[in-house]
Amino acid sequence: MLFTDRDDAGRRLGAELARYAPDRPVVLGLPRGGVPVAFHVAHALGAPLDVIVVRKLGVPSQPELAFGAIGEGGVRVISEDIVRRGRLRPQDIAAVEEAEQAELTRRAARYRAGRPQEDLRGRTVIVVDDGIATGATAAAACRVVRAQGAARIVMAAPVAPPDALARVGAVADEVVCLGSPPGFSSVGQWYRDFSQTPDEEVVALLAQSPRRPAPAERAGAEVEVEAAGLRLPGELTLPTGAGAVVVFAHGSGSSRRSPRNRLVAADLNRAGLGTLLFDLLTPAEEADRRHVFDIAALAARLAAATHWLGTRTPVPPAYFGASTGAAAALAAAAGPDSPVYAVVSRGGRPDLAGSLLAGVRAPTLLIVGSRDRQVLALNREARARLRCESRLEIVEGATHLFEEPGALHEVSALAVHWFTAHRPRPGGSPAGE
Repeated sequence: MLFTDRDDAGRRLGAELARYAPDRPVVLGLPRGGVPVAFHVAHALGAPLDVIVVRKLGVPSQPELAFGAIGEGGVRVISEDIVRRGRLRPQDIAAVEEAEQAELTRRAARYRAGRPQEDLRGRTVIVVDDGIATGATAAAACRVVRAQGAARIVMAAPVAPPDALARVGAVADEVVCLGSPPGFSSVGQWYRDFSQTPDEEVVALLAQSPRRPAPAERAGAEVEVEAAGLRLPGELTLPTGAGAVVVFAHGSGSSRRSPRNRLVAADLNRAGLGTLLFDLLTPAEEADRRHVFDIAALAARLAAATHWLGTRTPVPPAYFGASTGAAAALAAAAGPDSPVYAVVSRGGRPDLAGSLLAGVRAPTLLIVGSRDRQVLALNREARARLRCESRLEIVEGATHLFEEPGALHEVSALAVHWFTAHRPRPGGSPAGE
């Protein structure tokens, strides 16, 4: 496979990546040569274009051996193994990092020319280069993008050797490459024109690319959810082109107005996912604590609300449950006719779903704070009873309500990633099948 130039490579790569357009991605080009390729990818997807400025931190005696990488916003990724093997002292690390930070700041300011950096939190991000040689820079870029809050990372390049693709595949969610030919010696050999891309071209291409804002934190439409013969107040938000809608099941003592669930819902909306928040109980029912822990009744009501939702939008539903609401979500998902394709629990009590856990078919993500020790133990026990695809994610330093700075946004990023990665593709098959 031979490319005329980076423009040709970008157009061909953009056609291959067109299937990601519904995910509303952000496209990031690796300066400098990756930006002309990324420009055409962004154009093909109707996506905003930005640069990902990464500086590898090289061992002083072996500069080509990286012990880490840094990115904007204070993002820092360090390989403790290489630091230990290289016998690097704290002052050695600090000196290298200081020099690279200065260069990173200079380059970022030069390329963006006053334009703000794209917010990657909760987004699908496509990182583009004009080719991958060893994979070290691409892997470092993926790690930095992940640390900046991206929910899903796709590394894309026109050409790369097989061993480099394997290295990048270990840190990216997906890798898209047009060709991995034998006899690979350099990226340039696969281009007729591989002349250097000047800084001025990077600046011009970024200036030509309109910045589309993330899906707005729109006010949802007030709705009345029909369930169990009741009309329960709710709020339905469907961003344009939403590929899924997440139904929230709040916990005991909470409601559709839960500030924590609303923050997560806003992050999901920005990632292009629809949300439905509604009250599971009437005011009179909430006054009787027995209703709060009646998981079977809550699950039946949640299933009825999901059926109601299906009469109003064809997009596939998923559940996000908190506290006792997580048990209700899992119990509802265990129903034989449940259309739910994924479940996420935040600080939940999945153990309260009891024997129904074994019947859950939807991929399930359990998120717990590391300092919420009792609930963490209960989640580990509950996960052992699940028979579906599942994962337990622990947010370090977080307590039960995830009130610590950044903790809820980390929950959002994990949820967006789970809902996006498992969302059914057109035709009905789940993502990844």
